[in-house]
Amino acid sequence: MIVDIKQKSRLIHQRVSVSFNYEVYFTQNLFELKNPTLAQVISADEETKPKKVVAVIDAGILKYQPELVKQLVAYTKFYGEVLAIAAEPMIISGGEAAKNDRTLVEQIQQLIETAGLCRHSYVLAIGGGAVLDLVGYAAATAHRGIRLIRVPTTVLAQNDSGVGVKNGINAFGKKNFLGTFAPPYAVINDSAFLTTLDDRDWRSGIAEAVKVALIKDANFFDFIHSHSKALGRRDMDAMQQVIYRCAQLHLEHIANSGDPFEMGSSRPLDFGHWAAHKLEHLTNYRLRHGEAVAIGIALDSTYSYLAGLLDCSEWQRILNTLSALGFTLYVPELAQKLSQQEHPDCLFRGLTEFREHLGGELTLTLLKNIGKAIEVHEVNLLLYRQAISLLQEF
Repeated sequence: MIVDIKQKSRLIHQRVSVSFNYEVYFTQNLFELKNPTLAQVISADEETKPKKVVAVIDAGILKYQPELVKQLVAYTKFYGEVLAIAAEPMIISGGEAAKNDRTLVEQIQQLIETAGLCRHSYVLAIGGGAVLDLVGYAAATAHRGIRLIRVPTTVLAQNDSGVGVKNGINAFGKKNFLGTFAPPYAVINDSAFLTTLDDRDWRSGIAEAVKVALIKDANFFDFIHSHSKALGRRDMDAMQQVIYRCAQLHLEHIANSGDPFEMGSSRPLDFGHWAAHKLEHLTNYRLRHGEAVAIGIALDSTYSYLAGLLDCSEWQRILNTLSALGFTLYVPELAQKLSQQEHPDCLFRGLTEFREHLGGELTLTLLKNIGKAIEVHEVNLLLYRQAISLLQEF
C-alpha cells in the first residue's frame, strides 16, 4: 500500500517576533536619597504604584558596606510612592559557590512566592556576576519571569555578565548547565561599589575587556595596553572608561549579531572561554572567572600565533599586556592529563564540553589580528600542547 504523505499531513506555520529593550545606567552611590535613578527606572512603568520589590544581596558586599540594607530600606521609604520592599532582603553568599548550590534557586523562588510578587513586580539583584546569574535564573523561572533589575558590584559584572541576557547555575560538574536567556528589565552600574573590591576582583574583570577588544576593537585594546599601569594602580577614571566601552561592545554584539540567544554554534564573545570554563572547574574555582579567562585568552592567542594566523609581534603584545595588568598566564592544571584528552581532568575535555553546550559543530574564535577574529571548526591538539609549553616558559 502506497501512502500519499501530502494527504496525511497538515502544516500551520507560525512566526513570532519579540523585541527586548532594556537600559544600562551608570551612576554613583545608587542608594543615597538624592539619587533618584532606581526610583526613575521603576517609575517608567506607568502601571499601578507602588511596585513590589524584593532584594537579594551578595553577602560579600556587606563586609565593606554594612549599612547597605538600612540604606536600601530608607531609600524605599523615601520613594514610597514608587516602590515598596515586599519582604526582608535576602542575603546569600557570593562567588562561584552560589552557582554550585542549587537549593538557593528554590529559596529565592520561595521568597518571591511568599512576598506575593507577580510578573509586574521586581527582583533587585545586588552583587557579583555569580549572584546575578543565580538570581536571574530564579527570577526568570518564577511565574515564567519576574522583572529583574541587576545592580552589578564587580568590574566583571558591570562590563560583561551583568549587562547581558544570560542567567544560569552550574550542575553536573559543568558551568552554566542550567539556565535561561532572559534579558533584565534594567541594569544599574554603581561605580562606588568598585572601591570595595580587592585587587584580584578589580583586575579580574579587565580580562573580559581585553577579550572583546581583541576580537572587535583594536583601538580599545590600544587604550587598555597604554593604561595598563594606571589600571593596576586602581585609577577609577581609566577603569570607568574600560567598563563603559566593554559594556557597549557586548551590548552591540547582543543586539546586532543576529543570534542573541545563541541558537547557532558561534560564540565569539566566548573567545578564550573554552579553556577558562574548564580551568575554573579543574582548579576547584581557585581561579576567579576573569583570571581563568586571561589564561584562556593567552592560550588561544598563542595557538593563533602557532597556527600562522597571528603575527608574532601582536602575540607578544597581547601576552605582555595581560602580564602588565597582573595576570598569571600559566597554572599546572593546564598541562595535566594532556595525553588522555577525554579524561575529565584533561584541559582538552573542555573542547568537547564547549561544543556540547551549544550543539552543532565545534566553533572556536581565534585571532587574525588584534581587533579581528576568525572562526575555526577544528584544532590541532599538538599545537595546543606547544602553546601550553610556551605559556609555561613565559
